[in-house]
Amino acid sequence: QELLGDIRTYMDDKKAVFEQPEKVYLLVNEKGKKLYPKYVYRITKKYLPLVTTIEKKSPHILRHSFATHLTNNGAELNAVKELLGHSSLAATQVYTHNTIEKLKNVHKNAHPRG
Repeated sequence: QELLGDIRTYMDDKKAVFEQPEKVYLLVNEKGKKLYPKYVYRITKKYLPLVTTIEKKSPHILRHSFATHLTNNGAELNAVKELLGHSSLAATQVYTHNTIEKLKNVHKNAHPRG
């Protein structure tokens, strides 16, 4: 509910700053226009090096990180599937990584001698 309120506030603030086109987009560029994939890719390539040393720098890396953080912190795979807009669990399973730490936690929480 809090997030929904924040989104409504953002949308109201955006209306006050930009002329509203026929279609209203949640995320817009600095001119209030629709974000195109090329623009998102360019911004990602520009700013990701400031926060990470990973070699691949693309919007997909952000999506991958989002999904990985969700699954590593206990999110149900079906919920992650819905959040990513996947039609099948098979597509979502690509984002599941079993880290040593995660495997230790599963063992600790699920095994009688953990």
